[in-house]
Amino acid sequence: MNATVEQLAPVEQQATASWVVAALYQFKEVQDPADLQQRLLDLVKTIKLCGTLIVANEGINGTVAGDQAAIDTIHQFLLNEGFQTMEYKESFSAEKPFRKMKIKLKKEIVTLGVDVKPRDLVGHYLDPKEWNELIARDDVILIDTRNDYEYEAGTFKGAIDPKTETFREFPEYVKKELEQHKDKKIAMFCTGGIRCEKSTSLLLQEGFNEVYHLKGGILKYLEETPVEESLWEGECFVFDGRTAVTHGMEEGQNTKCHACGWPLLPEDILLSSYEHGVSCKYCVDKTTVKQKEGFRMRQSQIVAAKRKRL
Repeated sequence: MNATVEQLAPVEQQATASWVVAALYQFKEVQDPADLQQRLLDLVKTIKLCGTLIVANEGINGTVAGDQAAIDTIHQFLLNEGFQTMEYKESFSAEKPFRKMKIKLKKEIVTLGVDVKPRDLVGHYLDPKEWNELIARDDVILIDTRNDYEYEAGTFKGAIDPKTETFREFPEYVKKELEQHKDKKIAMFCTGGIRCEKSTSLLLQEGFNEVYHLKGGILKYLEETPVEESLWEGECFVFDGRTAVTHGMEEGQNTKCHACGWPLLPEDILLSSYEHGVSCKYCVDKTTVKQKEGFRMRQSQIVAAKRKRL
């Protein structure tokens, strides 16, 4: 069975975009992750790609970008390696979304820090229409499993923010805040679906009864759901140069503070706390004068490097 490729951008956007962005993951036992990493490194030397792929015993995860031929090449390579049921999505970017290409070897393809069995203990998958019906109910606890800065850019109406800075903190949130709700319906979502594979598995492992998650994550929801039917509010933070996307997978208005990584709306950039590459309203009081001087030096080096390429 071949993986289904979901085109996450309108035809007119594809016509002007120069970079195809492929987000993918699959939980699958990898016998020799180091060998797979090396063969991927050998492959990407022959094609023009940027982004990150993470390889572990439990599978593969990542986002890469290139022209269509390069994306097709790495996609087919992974299919030939047995990753035939990947959650796989293609979208588009007018600018190069990543600086480099990295192939990382890790213990987990998404770091939860707790042993779970996402291939064996799985929550109920819901498509966007089913998801809307579920989260509109009063007896459902809706949880955003992403990090605090992602939540800030946008989330589903009524979603709970666990206020986590990393996914590693999610098990502690479950222990402190959800333990008493094991008999409730729990609905969870994330950007592309991978974090929910582990979060739903964790809850089931801990004895929760009814656990649901949005299949394909927010990205699939934004691609399939008309704006007038959407329960999404704001934009979806993405880990590439676009910062955030919205319905139809069009690039959003958010930009990223290069000092702290938080998403910023156009009005945030007008504040006195904002200095490009140095500070924003979220971090201006959290860094020292010396750190800000370092950020300014880094920013000047980035500008100088860009001028050399022109």
